[in-house]
Parts: sequence; C-alpha cells; structure tokens
Amino acid sequence: MQETQHDPEHPQTGPIVKVTVDTQPKEVHRGDYIVSVFKKNVGVSADRELDEVVGGEFKPLQDDAHIVIKGGEVFVSHVRTGGSS
Repeated sequence: MQETQHDPEHPQTGPIVKVTVDTQPKEVHRGDYIVSVFKKNVGVSADRELDEVVGGEFKPLQDDAHIVIKGGEVFVSHVRTGGSS
C-alpha cells in the first residue's frame, strides 16, 4: 500500500482529536495544517493572532506556518498587536 502525503490545505480525514482554543474545547481532524486553515476550522477570526501554549509559554504562530495537530494542544487567540513603540 502506498502512503500518501499530508496536504496542509486539506488535512486528511483521520481521527478526530480535541484541542482547546480560548478555553473552549474544539474537535478537529488530527494532521498537518497551515495555521490560517486551522484558525478557520476552529472558529478563530482571520484578523486575530493565534498562539500555542507550550509548557506555560505562549508561542506565536504565523498564519502561513505549518502546525501538526496530535490532540490536546492549547491555543489562545488575541487581537493583532502593532510593531511600533
């Protein structure tokens, strides 16, 4: 049997896993995602930034970055911040 490549634009319809987004449980298919597609799938507005909480630290995710969802991940969305100070 030939193994197929994962398409981050359209994750495979593999097992459904639970993640937490803004303290709310969400169910998504396990697999590779582009962050902007993942945000759409879990109901995060495109104009918000998304961070993954890893070991108590917030890790910013770029919209064009790739992430792998295995289940149990925790995410927080927030208003985009400006870069000037």
